[in-house]
Amino acid sequence: MSRIISLIGFCIFLIKPLCVSAHNEDFPEVVKALTPSVVAIGLYSPLKHTGNQIRGTGFVVGDGRWVVTNYHVVDQVLDPSVVEHFVVVHGEGKRPDAYKASIEHIDTKHDLALLRIEKALTPVNLKSSELVAVGTQVALTGYPIGAVLGLYAATHRGYVAAITPDVLPNHNARQLTVDMLSRLENTDLIYQLDATAYPGNSGSPLYLADTGEVVGVINKVFISAGKESAISTPTGISYAIPVKHVHALLLRAKQD
Repeated sequence: MSRIISLIGFCIFLIKPLCVSAHNEDFPEVVKALTPSVVAIGLYSPLKHTGNQIRGTGFVVGDGRWVVTNYHVVDQVLDPSVVEHFVVVHGEGKRPDAYKASIEHIDTKHDLALLRIEKALTPVNLKSSELVAVGTQVALTGYPIGAVLGLYAATHRGYVAAITPDVLPNHNARQLTVDMLSRLENTDLIYQLDATAYPGNSGSPLYLADTGEVVGVINKVFISAGKESAISTPTGISYAIPVKHVHALLLRAKQD
């Protein structure tokens, strides 16, 4: 009997690494399938800048003409006296396509914006509104360095570290703002991630590493020092808005 138990344990030991290996081998295919749905969000202002100024990341949803990003990526007031508008930049390399984008709906509380473009692109698959469990393996794809060397998507992988109220800690009570006190009274839950995101990843899709289903939207990175240190010494702590708020924004769009 003891020999049989030992044999079973040996078989389990052999099978488990094979399962993990297969899972890891599937991940590149998941990234490859999702990346065409990820776009850069830029500002087109030919009198002020040469080329499109990349401000963040977004991803395509719904019928292919809706694009989700963070509200803070597109909150700049446009100058009505000159040609100036937001663009969705799609493709790879030094000559990606750019499509004029209009801001159709915003959700300032959850830092979300829904843009509309004329050309239909490939949408992502949105997961249902339920929160995923702590420990779930996730990934994010976006444009953390903009398009200085051309448009090339970067992917980072990690897991959901915690589900926490949407309020970052302060060093002392003097730093509490009116907005933060309001959030403390009417707080929403967001994902805290053990995955590295950088400035420019704002608006990136957070998705399940095994299926590619989008479960959230990257919206902030905790930086222990100044903004200049975000790339050289990132903390590795990032936050994402649950996808249920994207569903709510799309429902508003359908009702209009």
